[in-house]
Amino acid sequence: MKPFAFNPKPLCIPPLDPDFQPISLGNRAFRKAVAANSDSVEIVIALERERGFRSVHRARVFGPSAGMDKQNCIYVDRLVKSLLWVRGGWLIQFGGPSYIGEYLRAAYADGGSREFDARFMARVYEKPFTVEIMEPADVPPARESAQPRGRNLDGCRIGFDAGGSDRKVSAVVDGEAIYSEEVVWHPKLMSDPAYHYEGILDSMKTAASKMPRVDAIGVSAAGIYIDNRVMVASLFIKVPEDVFEKKVKNMFLDIQKEMGGVPLEVANDGDVTALAGAMELDAGRVLGIAMGTSEAGGYVDRDGNITGWLNELAFVPVDYNPGAMADEWSGDTGCGVKYFSQDAVIKLAPAAGIPLPGDSSPSEKLKVVQELEVAGDPRAALVYDSIGCYLGYALAYYAEFYDISHVLLLGRVTS
Repeated sequence: MKPFAFNPKPLCIPPLDPDFQPISLGNRAFRKAVAANSDSVEIVIALERERGFRSVHRARVFGPSAGMDKQNCIYVDRLVKSLLWVRGGWLIQFGGPSYIGEYLRAAYADGGSREFDARFMARVYEKPFTVEIMEPADVPPARESAQPRGRNLDGCRIGFDAGGSDRKVSAVVDGEAIYSEEVVWHPKLMSDPAYHYEGILDSMKTAASKMPRVDAIGVSAAGIYIDNRVMVASLFIKVPEDVFEKKVKNMFLDIQKEMGGVPLEVANDGDVTALAGAMELDAGRVLGIAMGTSEAGGYVDRDGNITGWLNELAFVPVDYNPGAMADEWSGDTGCGVKYFSQDAVIKLAPAAGIPLPGDSSPSEKLKVVQELEVAGDPRAALVYDSIGCYLGYALAYYAEFYDISHVLLLGRVTS
């Protein structure tokens, strides 16, 4: 058979990125080649997250006689990285050829190519990141955590959104907003978490004062929240790590006590957006993608439930091109943040011949391209054509991990 390659030529080529190698096409070619080979083996990948919840993914790779060990490792590397940032987890249980398992173990060890990912997940789930190698039959079964949230509008409720530049609160009685308030604040600039605590509490108490009682509180915020605890959130980026552990992680639990112990739920803003879209559409299987400062995601399953997955699409790879731009956090190449955020616009603008002021902020650079687009500049159109091409192939890849009937797109890059 012909040697397998990860770079089948796409029919739609981004005009400003001709070297784009969509993972969706590469994986399709890989699976086709594996299916056509007389020697293939099953692999099973389980990712365990909080409270023993577990996602399981099955695939097939080339068997030992095919001589495709390197290609197998490349495929599994991208697959595991994607699963990790879509589903989350502190434990990888890999069932399959031991050399692939050892490759993963080395990659996620200190000094390995995926050290950033391992350290990030260890912080989120508060456990040492671990890779276990076993036979496929020994991988434990899935145990998912989808649960209904939202949709119940009866009684007196507070809705709070913690944004990076303003905080919003609403008092809602039997589904009708009787009071809303938006307050400008600067949480990303503040190192003292008392600023955040007092601001959030002030908004909630103001909303509470407009109702006869408070039955429940819903909170939406960017970041990762597990059991209503703050694990990672850009709102607290200036807070020192030791202070974060003491004052930030349990902040919403402390606020819940201050508000009389009423039921309180904190959800990632991507999930909240997807849930709002699902309610508006009266449908499930909704994937929400926000293209702004970064790429955020949220998902509602066919039953209208939030899944408890991470949905951190910014770190999910979408491009096999080894020369693709690396993101500054992980050092990895081809990840979504450089394709579906203001970083994508800034990356593509020079290739379109659009000069961007070097001393401007990313949001100001984005605005330059947006203004050219409004003015009908064909160079700006090439930037958005390229992002649209990226998106088409990325959605095909996301569909390997999500059961999708609707996609909700939003964010400054789409405006």
